Amino acid sequence: MICAFVWNSMLLYYLKMTKYAIVISMTKNSEHKFSKRQVEDLLEACLNKTLGEIDKKRVFDRTKANPKITGIAGDVIEQSVFGYDANSDSSPDLNIDGILTELKTTGIRISKRNDEEYEAKEPMSITAVSPNVIIGEEFSDSRFWHKLEHLLLVYYLYASDKTVLAAEYANFLVKGYQFLEFSEDDKRILEQDWLIVRNFIRSLDGNENLYPEISHLRDKLLFIDTAPKWPNKPRFRLKRTVVSNIVQKHFKGSLEQLPKSYSSYDEIDKKCRKIAKLYKNKSVAELMSTFSIEGKIDKGIGERLVVKMFGGTAKKMQDIDLFSKIGLLGKTVVLTEKGKRTEDMKLFRINFEAISNVDEQFEDSVFYDYFAESQILCIVFEEHDSSDFSKNTFLGFKRLSFSEDFIELNVKSVWNRIRDLVIYKELRDIPVLDSNGKQKINKTGIVQSAPNFPKSSEGVIFVRGDSSDSTKKPESVNGISMYRQYIWMKGSCLAQQLDGKDFL
Repeated sequence: MICAFVWNSMLLYYLKMTKYAIVISMTKNSEHKFSKRQVEDLLEACLNKTLGEIDKKRVFDRTKANPKITGIAGDVIEQSVFGYDANSDSSPDLNIDGILTELKTTGIRISKRNDEEYEAKEPMSITAVSPNVIIGEEFSDSRFWHKLEHLLLVYYLYASDKTVLAAEYANFLVKGYQFLEFSEDDKRILEQDWLIVRNFIRSLDGNENLYPEISHLRDKLLFIDTAPKWPNKPRFRLKRTVVSNIVQKHFKGSLEQLPKSYSSYDEIDKKCRKIAKLYKNKSVAELMSTFSIEGKIDKGIGERLVVKMFGGTAKKMQDIDLFSKIGLLGKTVVLTEKGKRTEDMKLFRINFEAISNVDEQFEDSVFYDYFAESQILCIVFEEHDSSDFSKNTFLGFKRLSFSEDFIELNVKSVWNRIRDLVIYKELRDIPVLDSNGKQKINKTGIVQSAPNFPKSSEGVIFVRGDSSDSTKKPESVNGISMYRQYIWMKGSCLAQQLDGKDFL
């Protein structure tokens, strides 16, 4: 009892001192006072100018001695636009009309899926995950929420597919800015995510040996993750998918809102179970009639059905605001009547300009982000007639995420192999031979060949070309013409992954 009393007293004292320190820090930052009009005037003057052009304080001079210095874009905005030096305070940066506001200078780039859209260059770092602090916090008073409650985002266009030295940031244009406050629905999601991390750390009871397990919370978190991994001290980050969603809505407009809000994967899973109970064993044709869906019947119909089942009208899940933000992807999975997978799953197209970036680390790559941030909602059907997709019957949903071990073992090696082939000019176009050793010719008379990328015979993650027109090879890599190349997952591996998961 005495020990508990002493511990509680020390904890209360620590929390009071922590809050006092935060108050002092906020008071210090209150010197950075601006009206909203002043902020708008300052940033309007920066639009479509390069960071080098607006660098009145000669911040880029530091890159001469430190060519790989990080955070140079943010330093330019802070020092040359708002007139204050960078600091490590845990409180927001600016006082705008009495509202403490966090300034984030954020890189955007032209989307590889749609060259008329922007996407986030990377996840957005928020604040440190400090176990000794977070165990005594509540969400509304946390350092995490203090950083996110009122945001001022300044966007610059990272106009390069390769990692550049800090000095080259001087050529990047400032493209926009926005004042951002999260909606009540988004705030609830952020709170639930934060509580998952906070409660996990509390459950460890100070056992630092278990801190590395924090990275295993990833498949439970909608908007945030933590990086880097222990023993390096992790920070809270907004996922790249979340930041891209914010960027796209700012520059283009809103995505479709579902009629009901969801603040955790548990709530999404509960909805999936309800849907499955209502429609299990219905054929594709019956479901299309139920939801008044017309048009071509193919594997893409699964996504349209999911959107309809959740009350939306879009054709793709990524056109739904929530699914876009959390990186929840819809994939149709067809099993035979014996429960075996019928075919491999296409995941995403390879961006060869990015993969040839010699300075990029795997953890910063689109490959890693896809497997680490995204989860796949598998819409599972049972096949009854391989020639008629409309006869397939709906079995339910399974949600698939990829562990760090899976990514390290199966994805990283493929990423490295593709990079080596491209960077070191080892890529070759290899004839495709039949069982008699003769080169195959497809139905259009085109002689078949394929690049020597990792094949399905070599691993569960592999590369395969795909095209709607076999007579055209629009992709060119190292002077070799080829079909657009995609990352695939072997069907047998997918079936094995799904076998270990119950239907939602």
